[in-house]
Amino acid sequence: MASVDSRRMGNGGGVGGTFQPYLDSLRQELQESDRTLLSVVVALLAVLLTLVFWKFIRSRRSSQRAVLLVGLCDSGKTLLFVRLLTGLYRDTQTSITDSSAVYRVNNTRGASLTLIDLPGHESLRLQFLERFKASARAVVFVVDSAAFQREVKDVAEFLYQVLIDSMGLKNTPSFLIACNKQDITMAKSAKLIQQQLEKELNTLRVTRSAAPSTLDSSSTAPAQLGKKGKEFEFSQLPLKVEFLECSAKGGRGDAGSADIQDLEKWLAKIA
Repeated sequence: MASVDSRRMGNGGGVGGTFQPYLDSLRQELQESDRTLLSVVVALLAVLLTLVFWKFIRSRRSSQRAVLLVGLCDSGKTLLFVRLLTGLYRDTQTSITDSSAVYRVNNTRGASLTLIDLPGHESLRLQFLERFKASARAVVFVVDSAAFQREVKDVAEFLYQVLIDSMGLKNTPSFLIACNKQDITMAKSAKLIQQQLEKELNTLRVTRSAAPSTLDSSSTAPAQLGKKGKEFEFSQLPLKVEFLECSAKGGRGDAGSADIQDLEKWLAKIA
């Protein structure tokens, strides 16, 4: 019996020995499969992290390349916003919150900016300006050229605040005053608007400088615009203020194309 058991064990060992190479091969393939699967998982994680990082950097850059559209109510900011993004005309109404979208500029670099249309209502505009001014790459202050004569004081007061805030930023933004609604017959020219704004801002800075100083020592805004003892001019400011004429509605009715080519060129230049 012992010899029979020995033979059976020998035969079993022989069978095991026969399949051993296949078992070893199978074990090696499974190990290689695990390594391959692990490599695929690691590669997918690397791609995913790269995409997340790229999106974060892009969003951060976009936030630092914001263009603020500011101005009084009914100056045409929102229609300009729509025209720049779509080229189309759309009926608009007074905004009570901000609107933003990525705008691809017309230049060889294919750069993009984030346009942010801020409400122009008197009770809202300063709080929205405060919220977004730190991310401003540029400011487009929109003026209703047709209503400018009766709104000049309100325009100057808001412009004064926007200029003060812009000068107080670490990275001084590019600054444009867009004289909109040039399609209307009674619209004032950009040159006349500049001259009248300089007069009004000169009066404002005299009034503001005569007022009691603020108790908020944390404020870093300059005390006044321009050079002391001289009549105010935009050329005295540490930031370059440019003027141009445009028409978001266009001269051929609602369905016609807008006259915003100069504004598009300016955006391409500062992008």
